[in-house]
Amino acid sequence: MEIETVMDLLANQGFPIVLSILLIFRIDRFMQEIVKAQKEGYRQILENTKEIHSTMTGFNSENREYCAQHFSEVQKELNGMKVELGKIE
Repeated sequence: MEIETVMDLLANQGFPIVLSILLIFRIDRFMQEIVKAQKEGYRQILENTKEIHSTMTGFNSENREYCAQHFSEVQKELNGMKVELGKIE
């Protein structure tokens, strides 16, 4: 084989191979960035979910305390009504 033939083969076959390898490395880097962004998004969602859960737990606790106080007040009123009804009879 002559040198020109070898050079033509390298130029014709080597360029697409080198270009393919370059594109594969660029796509790989791009995919790594996407994975990092996705992991960060999941982390933020998890943090927000924990914060929402904490807030809802606080609301439930406050609601339970309010209902307990209101129930005890209603119970006292009902007991007072029973006493008044007992006096009437």
